[in-house]
Amino acid sequence: MTAITINISDTRLKKLQQLANESGVSPEELLCASVEEWLSGSKDEFDQAASYILKKNAELYQRLA
Repeated sequence: MTAITINISDTRLKKLQQLANESGVSPEELLCASVEEWLSGSKDEFDQAASYILKKNAELYQRLA
C-alpha cells in the first residue's frame, strides 16, 4: 500500500478529527473511506452535479467574470 501526505489547515484538521470522532473511526480511516467512495462513484453523477451547478449559477458567473 502506498501512503500519501496532504497539507490541510489547522481548522480543517480539527473538523476532520471531530467528524472522525463522531463516527468512531480515526481521521485516516474516515479519509480513506471518503476517497474510496469518491473513486468508486460514477463519473456521470459528477458530471450531472457539475452541470447542474454551472447552469444554476451561470448568471452569477457571468457577472463575476
